[in-house]
Order: sequence, then structure tokens, then C-alpha cells
Amino acid sequence: MSEKGGDQPRPLGLVEAIVPVASLIVLVSLSYGLFGDAGMSGPSQVALTVATLIAAFVAWRNGHSLASVNAAAVESVSSGIGAVFILFAVGALIGAWAMSGTLVAMVYFGIQLLSPNYFYLTTAIVCAVISSSIGSSWTTAGTIGVGFMGIAANMGLDPAITAAAIISGAYFGDTTSPLSDSTNLASGTVGVGLYEHIRETALSSSIALALSLVLFWWLGRPGDFDASDKIAAIREFFPTSPLLFIPLALVAVMALLKFPPFAAIFAGALAGGVVAAVGSPDRVIAFADAEGLPRILGLIKGVWLALANGYETHTGNAAIDQLVSRGGMDSMLNTIWLVMTALAFGGVVEKAGVLDRLIEPVVARTKSTGAMISATVGSVVSANLVTADQYIAIVLPARMFKPAFARLGFAPVVLSRAVGATATPTSALVPWNSCGAYMAATLGVGTLHYAPYALFSMLSPLVVVALAFLNIRMPRSASGQG
Repeated sequence: MSEKGGDQPRPLGLVEAIVPVASLIVLVSLSYGLFGDAGMSGPSQVALTVATLIAAFVAWRNGHSLASVNAAAVESVSSGIGAVFILFAVGALIGAWAMSGTLVAMVYFGIQLLSPNYFYLTTAIVCAVISSSIGSSWTTAGTIGVGFMGIAANMGLDPAITAAAIISGAYFGDTTSPLSDSTNLASGTVGVGLYEHIRETALSSSIALALSLVLFWWLGRPGDFDASDKIAAIREFFPTSPLLFIPLALVAVMALLKFPPFAAIFAGALAGGVVAAVGSPDRVIAFADAEGLPRILGLIKGVWLALANGYETHTGNAAIDQLVSRGGMDSMLNTIWLVMTALAFGGVVEKAGVLDRLIEPVVARTKSTGAMISATVGSVVSANLVTADQYIAIVLPARMFKPAFARLGFAPVVLSRAVGATATPTSALVPWNSCGAYMAATLGVGTLHYAPYALFSMLSPLVVVALAFLNIRMPRSASGQG
């Protein structure tokens, strides 16, 4: 296969556009069929790499130079560097908070305050409030979400449902907060005022969240919960104090002050290391196996190890060991590998014009209100599946459907709501999407395990479609068709 000089692309045929997408679906499905959840540790990355090569061949065959295809893949991967660093920061945070006792403190107080009867419901509400305040689903899941997972484990509750409750609340805030980057991107791409977009999106998102809360209330496990044994075990091995919440408070304050997520999360990780070194120096030195080193160097080594490789302890209590033996930047490497291969595939298929070819006929043939919104939602979901990036899933369909919405006389906010309320929540349902991979790695539950319970992510786009068919909150542009 020789490289052609410059790009002289030809329009893709329908079959040519389908081939890369079908290859991705077949290969990833085969990976899950053969390896199950272990597919995320390598086989799925191989599947994405092979699908990328197939997409590159289709692009080259239709006139794109190999250099331009390679550049598209590199550019797409480069766009995900921010997500990669956030993943590293979350891994470091979990390791440091495990060693400092911050995670244990969250579980300790949580199991005393919460009941299995309403735990899933409370989890979703708390995560919704926090995410709405700070505008980041990733920060919410990587901090308080990890604590909720620990509480659920100690209560004997379903980790998949707990993860779904965390994600439902976290993504409600991510679709409605003025601090959310995806919310700003959806409104900016369509050309809608931010607060106008939020006002309309909040309607559909609130309905979806309310229905989700009903499910989480119904899934609550009735009965009494005796936490005395677990509380006693925690007190024996990890003395607790409200001061252990200092790292969590620091992350919340930095997020409210609009620091970048990486800076806020990694600062929380470093704060956890300081709290561990000051509050439990013997534990840090024992973990570092630094008996022969000066005390200060032993403390530095212990914190450093927790940030890099996570914390591990052997107390003799299996529940405590499972709770705090976790984290580290290296724990995120498989997820980062997955994100990079997925982004490379997304960059190549976008360069080849695969989605343009698949979406354009849908746009041209869609005439009615309900059909137009349905087509938009379907295109956004497809973009999340194919490009593995929620930002592309926002920008590409918004750009392509904008003329069609104007032709039908709808106000631009109708399009921004359809795109924003679909792209962000559904990204967490795709295992190879950066959001789905992040949530699985952070919460420790496979994407396909929590997806059936992540009702908000599924209902949010469906509510948008229902509003269209019922002709509710479908404003027209001042100069549009009446």
C-alpha cells in the first residue's frame, strides 16, 4: 500500500461507510464474547486498533493520503490528553485517600447516616447536587463516588446499582450546570445563550432524574442494617476524624473556584498524602518499608508509592483490606490504553467522512418534528459509539443538523437541548468511550454491568424525543416557519 501525494478524497459509498463501523461492532463484541470483562485489559484495545486500520484503509482507498489519516489519528488522541491526565490524577487520589484514611472516614460516617432502604436514592441526589455545583461528573465520581462505592460494599449492596446511581446524579449536573464544559460546548456549537440552553435542558433532565430516583427508591433493600461490627473494625485499624475530610473539601473548593479538574483532583491527592504523613506517619513508613531511611524520607517514599502504585494493607480483616487496598496512577493504564485506541479510531473515521455519509441521508429525509429530534438523538448516540468521544458527539451532529432545524423553523435551543441531553449522559454507557472507560475504572464496575441501571443516561434522550412528539417546549425561531 503506497502513500498517495495529497488528499483528493472521493465521497464514500454507503457500504464503504458501514464497513469500519461494522468492523468495530463485530470485533468489540467478539472481544467481550471471548474474554468477558477481561477484554478491557487488552483484547478490546486490539479490536479497536484493527478497526482503526480498516477505517484507515477505507480512507486511503477513497483518496486520503496516509499522512493525513495518520495526522487525524494523532490529533484525535491528542485531544484526549486532558482526560488521560485526569485519569492519572484520580488514580493518585484514590491511592492517597486510601492510605490517609479519607476513604475509610467516608465509609465510617456514611454507614452510620445512611440506610439500605434509601441508599441508592440518596446517592443519586447527593451526586446530582455536587455535580450541579462543580459542573463535573468526573470529579464527582472520582471523589464522593468512590466513597459511596465503599459504603455500598460494607452494606452488602449491589455495586452495579450503586455505580449507576452515582453516574445518574453526576451526569444530571454535567448536563445542567453552567460550569460544565459539555454544557458550554453544546450551547456554543449551536449558537445559543448558555442560560437559555440550561433552562430548556433542565426540563428534560429533571424529568429523567425524577424517574431515575423512583427506580433507585424502588431498588432500595428493605430491612435493618447493623453496622456495629464494621464500625468497630474501622475504629480498630483506622482511627477516624472529621479532619480526614480536608482533602475532599479542598477538591470541592477548587472545583467551585473553577480550577481545571486535573489540578483540583491532583491537589486533593497531594493533600491526602500530607494528611497521611501528618496523621498516620507510622502507617506510611510501614507501607514504604522504609525502616532504614530517615523519617522524612520514609514519609516521602510512602506517599510517593501510594500516588504511583496505590495503597495496600494486610490487617487480617478482609473487608478493611478490600476497602483500602486500591488506587495508584498505574491502576489507570489499561483504561488510558483503551481511551487512546478508541480516540484514534474516532479520528480516522471522522477524517474518512464515515459519519457524514451515514448521517446526511437521514438529515435530508427527515421532515416532521418528532422524526427530526429522533434522528438527531440517534446520530448523537451513534457518534458516541463510533468516535468514543462525547465532544465529537456534540459538535458533529450539531453542525450537521443545524440547517435542517433552521429549515423547519425551530429555535436553535431545540437542537442544543437534543444534543446536550443525549451526548453527555449516553457517553457513560459505551465501554470504549472515554467517559464509559473512566467511570468503569474509577468506580470499579464494568460499564456493561452498571449500564442497565443507569436510567438517567437512557431516559435523558428519550425524554427529549417524547417532548418533541408531544410538541412540548419546542420553541420556534422569530423568523422561522410557524
